This record gives sequence, C-alpha cells and structure tokens, in this order.
Amino acid sequence: MAISVPSIANYLETRAMRATVRLGYAGALLAGMLAAAPALASKADTPVPGKTSALMREKGMMPGGGVLVRVFKKEAELEIWKQRADGRYALLKTFPVCRWSGRLGPKRKTGDRQAPEGFYDITPRLMNPNSSYHLSFDTGFPNAYDRANGYTGSYLMVHGVCSSMGCYAMTNDGIEEVYALLRDAFRGGQKAVQFQAYPFRMTAKNLARMRDDPDIDFWRQLKTGYDRFEATGQPPRVGVAGKRYTFAPYRERRVEELARARLGEEQEAISKQIDDGAPAIRITYVDGGMHPHFARMRNHPSLGVISRPEALAFAGRDVIIRLGVRKAPPVMMAQGAISMTFARLAGWRNATPPVPQLPPSGAPAPEPTSSSARIAMAHDGARDAMVSAAGPDATTTSDPVRLASAMSARVPTWTRSVLAMGPSIP
Repeated sequence: MAISVPSIANYLETRAMRATVRLGYAGALLAGMLAAAPALASKADTPVPGKTSALMREKGMMPGGGVLVRVFKKEAELEIWKQRADGRYALLKTFPVCRWSGRLGPKRKTGDRQAPEGFYDITPRLMNPNSSYHLSFDTGFPNAYDRANGYTGSYLMVHGVCSSMGCYAMTNDGIEEVYALLRDAFRGGQKAVQFQAYPFRMTAKNLARMRDDPDIDFWRQLKTGYDRFEATGQPPRVGVAGKRYTFAPYRERRVEELARARLGEEQEAISKQIDDGAPAIRITYVDGGMHPHFARMRNHPSLGVISRPEALAFAGRDVIIRLGVRKAPPVMMAQGAISMTFARLAGWRNATPPVPQLPPSGAPAPEPTSSSARIAMAHDGARDAMVSAAGPDATTTSDPVRLASAMSARVPTWTRSVLAMGPSIP
C-alpha cells in the first residue's frame, strides 16, 4: 500500500507538535520550580520589619549588633535585647508567645511536655530555615546543667505555628521577625546568642510568693543570673558546678560591683515581702499557657491548630498553700514595749516594783505560747533592762519623771538589748 507524501507530512507534524507540547509542559514545570525556589527560601531571608529597624536606630542599636533572648512562661512573653554602642544590652521588643506546654519548672525527661528553663547558647547551626513549623531555632537543650542532673530530651524549639510539645510556639509571623533578628546578629559576627528561659519574671515578690514550691532552689539559681543581667545589661557568665548553675564575676570591677549590689538588694526585698505577709502560693497548669493576646483570638483561623486548647481554661491559677502573716517592724515593737514600761513605772510612786518569779534552779524557763504572753514578756524584759540601766536607785524613787530622765540618759547603752526583746508574731 502506497503512503502519500501528505500523509507522511501530517504524521511527522503531529509527532512534532506532541513533542513540543510535552516539552512545553516540562518547561513550564521547570520554570515553576525555579520560580518557587526563591519563594521557599524567602521566609528565612525575610528582612526585619521597617518599624523594628526604626526602633533599633532610635535606641542606638546596629542591625548586626549582638542579641540576647529572654522568655517567661507565666507571662507568655519573649524578649529580644540588642547590644548598644556602649556594650550594654537594652530591651528592643517583646513578643507574645502563642503556646507553651507543661508547667512551671525545668524539663527533666523526654515526654514530660516541659518547655526548658535555664541558660542556653543558640549557635548558627541550631537555626532551621526548613522547619516543619515554618521557621525555628533549637534552644540547645540539654545544656551542661541538664546533663549533670540527668535530664533528657531533644529538639526543644522556638518555632512558628501555635502548637507545643515542650517548645515555645510564636506563630509564623512572630517567628519570622525573631528569626530575622538572630540571623542578622550571626551575620554581624555574633558567635552565640544567650537564651534565658524563666518560669516567671524573677521579681522579689514572685520569689517570695513561690518560696514553698518544690523548684524554688532551682529558681533561686536562675534569679542570680537574672539579677546580674538586670543590674549590668551584660549577659551573665554562666557555668555549672556540683549540679548547680554558677556565675563567674564580670571582668570589669565596676560592673561586678553593680551585680553584687543588686543581689544584696533583692535578698532584702524578698525578706521584706515575706515579713510584710506575702502568702506562699503554687501556680497550677494542666498543660501550659498562652499569651492573653492570642487567648482573645483563640478561634481565629489564622492561628491554625492549637495544641490542647481544653487545658488553657485552667492555666495559671494561683493557689495559696500558706497564708502570710504580717510581722510588725522590730523598732515599733520595741517602742511599744518601752512606752508601756514607762506607763507601768509611773504607777510605782509608793509601791515596790514586782519581783520577777524565776523557775526553780536548773529548770528551763517556760516558753510563752501566745502573742499576748510574748508581748508581756517583752514589756517586762524592757522594764528590767531600763531599771538596771538607770542605776541602783531607780526602783526606789517616787518621781517617775526623774526615773524616766535617768533611764533616757542611758538609752544608747541598752537600745540593742531592748530591740532584741521585741516579740515576734508567728
């Protein structure tokens, strides 16, 4: 059978068209992939927002300057601090944390859902531009402290979305800006970013209120580093010894003096909080918390799937485990004892002052059990001390004004004794 020339031409033309179409599909697919590649990489290269850049300029911070990160569980906030020209770090911006899991306290073992607490170093290799949670960086858990205490776990991240299994979830928008700030610091030459994770803001009031929590010893260690940074604006020099955090002195004597002064002030402030009646509390969680900003928009589709939303209704409840009792200042108690003693002495005009009844020789003195008995003992002790200080004729004079004058002249010699006798209220 003969095949005509037009038929052969049509056949070849059809094959060519099909090949062209196939090539066109492949070319279109290849072109699409090439176009998508920059888009896929762009989330890790997103520039710092213009408002944040302007804020940096306003605060005297360079885009490539050093960065330090602090995060607080109870408040569900993450802070970015940047280094200024004078070397001190200053707060740049605070970001709300969308979700964290577990409760207050350190992470101890794999699967406990705990977000870590402590001092960590973020290095460039811990940055993940291809994270399944949009963008992320690893906290570096376990660190030397965690390993020394036998704590286990891995892949504890700060990342996007709003779901946590031991991580700090920031939403995609939040992590993009935080990631960009760390990325630019690394590009500017910073070798490691210090990451400080706390259960709550480490104020004297909070430490006093949490004094009976099982983790209070650990938190006191964290507070030392927190206070050193607060006082100096310089990252604490963190170490580990004997399964505890240690903090080396700052190299500059002036800076170290600032840190030590702050530590002493905070110890006094904690004691004052307790003396002023701060109750001891626990803060309860079913499984972590969320910043109020995100709690108000919890059903908004932009947040996507939120981990264990049913637990959030019971997050962050303060439970009083021991009532605080306000203690009267010692000086006021001593003044009250002195005033009442003078009033008693004024009634001695023609009477012999009472002789204290001592227990039999060798028998211990009874311990007063009530507040009123303690106050009475303080009054009697103050009276005896003042009479002794006034001289041998004080108990026989009939003029209470002369008696008061004689004793007042001797006040400097027995003030401390009277103060020591002030009663304490349990």
